Amino acid sequence: MDWIGWLNPWEVSPTLIVAFLLAAWLFVRGQRVHHVSRSRKILFWVGMVMLYLSLHTMLDYYAERMFFMHRIQHLVLHHAGPLVVMAAYPGSVMRAGLPMAWRLRLKKFNLSLPGRALKAVLTNPIFVPALFVFLVIIWLVPSVQFYSMLDWRLYRLMNWSVVITGFMYWNLILDRRACPPAAMSPGGRVISPILTMAPQMVAGAVIAFTERDLYPLFDLCGRAIPMQAQTDQMIGGLTMWIPAAMTEVIGLLVALRNLMRLSAKGRWGLPKPRQVPAK
Repeated sequence: MDWIGWLNPWEVSPTLIVAFLLAAWLFVRGQRVHHVSRSRKILFWVGMVMLYLSLHTMLDYYAERMFFMHRIQHLVLHHAGPLVVMAAYPGSVMRAGLPMAWRLRLKKFNLSLPGRALKAVLTNPIFVPALFVFLVIIWLVPSVQFYSMLDWRLYRLMNWSVVITGFMYWNLILDRRACPPAAMSPGGRVISPILTMAPQMVAGAVIAFTERDLYPLFDLCGRAIPMQAQTDQMIGGLTMWIPAAMTEVIGLLVALRNLMRLSAKGRWGLPKPRQVPAK
């Protein structure tokens, strides 16, 4: 297959195409309002390309038929892709790219009770990291993996769920602001990747060193690359164990840099309450 052929989608997803075009349109429009540095532009577009290549090319075919390719796909969808995009801090730029009527509606919704409740859930410093890890582990349970790879609806739910939680998680960890207004404290942003990394590394090690075939589905469907099941499983476990952990370390280092910057400015902790002078 030629390189251009690799870019053909294995299964065309109109929803995905619309989502990518909308995000790109908002980011380009937002640059007319906000100054965006070259490094942020590069990070945004590199991250978007990474996600698109993982979701909407022939890589998806191999991810359905090789366990280690499936883990590489999820490494990008859950870790690397959202991390790179969120490192560009695109939120304010994309909000500025909204038409004025949409911005007013969004502002009104954010001030409403449902809007505040939704924001509280999507930025909860305990719920979001826990969900981030849960969705890594649950899709690896052999019985869950079996049905999610055979049912196209579950398969798309699996991929979309890891992408969305990836954005939610890295939005918390890479936040540069003090707390408040940030949802997670600067120290919590440094500690959280350590806590979320540990169970993923353990799961990856268990998969890599288990001697029996945990995922016979890939033999049932026919492996796209001639490879022993044990070898495929070992590479997939190592992918989850080492590269995924290294991605979290990168996020940790960015969070640590932000913590040091805030500390240097005296903005690490909560603002001190104002003292009312005695009368």
